[in-house]
Amino acid sequence: MQYSPWIASNPYVVGSFACIGGGLFGLDISSMSGVLNNPYWLDEFYNPQGDIQGAIVASMPAGSFVGALSVGWLADIFGRKRLIILAGIIWVIGSILQCASVNRGMLVVGRIISGISVGISSTVVPVYQAEITAPGIRGRIVSLQQWSITWGILIQYFIQFGCSYINGVASFRIPWGLQMIPAIVLSVGMLAFPESPRYLLDNDRSEEALQILADLHGGGNREDELVQLEYHEIILQIETERKEGPKAWKDMFAPGIFRRVFLGMSLQMWSQLTGMNVMMYYITYVFAGAGLTGRRANLIAASVQYVLNMVFTVPSFWAIDWWGRRPLLLTGTGLMSFFLFLVGGLQGGYGEVQYVADSGTNQWVIVGHTSITYGVIVCSYLFVVSFSFTMGPVSWTYPSEIFPMKVRAKAVSWSTAANWAFNFALAFAVPPAFNTIYWKTYMIFATFNAAAFLHIFFMFPETKGRTIEEMEEVFASGHVFTAWKVGHDIGRHNWEEIRREVEGRTGTRDVEKVDPEHHDDESASAPAVETV
Repeated sequence: MQYSPWIASNPYVVGSFACIGGGLFGLDISSMSGVLNNPYWLDEFYNPQGDIQGAIVASMPAGSFVGALSVGWLADIFGRKRLIILAGIIWVIGSILQCASVNRGMLVVGRIISGISVGISSTVVPVYQAEITAPGIRGRIVSLQQWSITWGILIQYFIQFGCSYINGVASFRIPWGLQMIPAIVLSVGMLAFPESPRYLLDNDRSEEALQILADLHGGGNREDELVQLEYHEIILQIETERKEGPKAWKDMFAPGIFRRVFLGMSLQMWSQLTGMNVMMYYITYVFAGAGLTGRRANLIAASVQYVLNMVFTVPSFWAIDWWGRRPLLLTGTGLMSFFLFLVGGLQGGYGEVQYVADSGTNQWVIVGHTSITYGVIVCSYLFVVSFSFTMGPVSWTYPSEIFPMKVRAKAVSWSTAANWAFNFALAFAVPPAFNTIYWKTYMIFATFNAAAFLHIFFMFPETKGRTIEEMEEVFASGHVFTAWKVGHDIGRHNWEEIRREVEGRTGTRDVEKVDPEHHDDESASAPAVETV
């Protein structure tokens, strides 16, 4: 596929457009949270509550789990670019089914198909971003994935809010139909974007890869030092991996790899166990329990939360590459644990069980304590802010950058699948939890955040400022349980160091910068990779 060199030359354009795939996830979150108390939706689908409501919500993450796992082999077969285009097409199919659904079964099937799309896009988009961006801005570019999720949540929620004034089933069918538009834009727009140069080199397409690297990082100049540095680092890593044998699933358990697979999957697991998506999916339940009454009052209060989620993701664009991944994760999990303990304590101390006729269930509600109601709402807002600039963006960035080329697609798919597995479990389990253990639900998630803080402190090394290939030395340095000891200088290289390594491996002297168009195979820097 051809691409636009002008688009490739702008790192923020080429890195951000694919984030529309993340926006699809956000669209789904608020497409459900906005209808949970819509009387026309409840009537159309026979007033689903408890386990049934949980099953409808959980059908999307169930499909996403399947979609995320499929990326492990689809991304290596079709490439990153084509797979993003395919994800957009699948989303359109799922949206059509949801919009036209006339019963629970049709709705669930549509959500599963849309979920497959979200699983694919949420896995392959961070990989694509990590592989095409320069080390100095990789964190903020991949963080755009989280920002796009917040935009998806916000836009769909306000569409839902506007349509709530429509009497009839159009109040929820119109928003479900409109969510096809971003996916169409994504699939068509990606035709003008380049393929990942790392994928091309891994498939012996050296000339295309070098030209794309030049367009991405060197203004079209193949001789640029960063271009040559990345080109040779990728070549050297692919050469090493090919000497180890063909790609296989067992590579995920190889020494030095399994540790990273464990970290990637754990971080995505913790991102769900923070309780953030519970607050997003079931925010109307949360505020109703706080004592906020009235459908539109609830919607307005929830909309403030969605705006905060979007706005406070922005500071992470700079903090993630300036301050680093570890400090953000530790700050975020510590604050989220604190605010959830406050919410649980306030609800436990001032709430009581009441029968709610609208839902036909018992709920824990704060009644007659206006200041406590406001306190719970404020703590909920602060919890969302704490997630937005810390765990939210880093949970997508970290797994996308720590794996070698040989297992990257598979390992990131496993990591993202862990996210969706826990998303599914929580979507299914939270409604019954709110109706049975009430305020103790918040205490459980607060404890999860405290556990995540300890895990990150001891086992997650810093990765900012390094190329993807330099991660090998970060994890080869050891410190499995003392991650804070990994120095910021570990893994940093310049062109001269790479040149000496190439000379040492090939037995040649005075290695020059490579242009595959004018470089025959006998002098190639990596014999295992065919040059053109």
